[in-house]
Amino acid sequence: MRPVALAHASRLINHGPTVLVGAAHGGRRNLMAAAWSMPVEFEPPRVVVVLDKSTFTRELVLASGHFGLSVPGRHQADLVYTLGSESGRDEDKFARHGLDAEAGPVLGLPQLAGCVAHLECRLIEEPHAQAAYDCFFGEVVSAVADERIFKDGHWSLRADNAALHTLHHFGAGLFGVAAEPVQARKLAPIG
Repeated sequence: MRPVALAHASRLINHGPTVLVGAAHGGRRNLMAAAWSMPVEFEPPRVVVVLDKSTFTRELVLASGHFGLSVPGRHQADLVYTLGSESGRDEDKFARHGLDAEAGPVLGLPQLAGCVAHLECRLIEEPHAQAAYDCFFGEVVSAVADERIFKDGHWSLRADNAALHTLHHFGAGLFGVAAEPVQARKLAPIG
C-alpha cells in the first residue's frame, strides 16, 4: 500500500465499487458492505455513503464522527457478501471471521487487510441528509491504494491483477468486476 495524493482520492471510488464501511467507537468496531458510495467534491476531497438506520456501523459513525471506506477486490467476494449479510452489533465481525485489520494512518479506523484501497473520512454533519436519505458525507483525510492496481492516480486493470479488480454489487450476492478498460478519445467536430 502506498499513499495516494488526496487530489486523486475520489478516483478510488468514482467507478462505483462496493465498499466496506469501517467504524469504531468506545472499544467496538465494525465493517459493513455498502453498494452506494461516491465522490462528491475534489478539493477538499469529499465522499458520501448510504448507511441504513438499522445498521450498527451507522451508530458507530454517529458516535465517533469518523468512517472509513475500504475497497475490496474480486478475491474477497465471499467475505464482502458475508460482511454485508451479518450484523456486528452482538459479535465483533473481525473476531468471528478471523479478519486481519490495521489501524488507519490518521484516524485509526479499522482497515481490512487485502483490500485494494482505503480512505479515512471525517464525518461532515448533515442532519437532514442523514435522517431523510441515510446519506453520510465525509471529508477524506487519508487515502492509500495497492500499487499493483492503482498507481499515479489511475486504475490499471490487467489480466495479471484480475484477483484485485473491484467488485460491483448487482444484488442477492451477485457481483460484477471491473474488467476491460476502454481508452476513449475526444471526437473532432463535424464540419
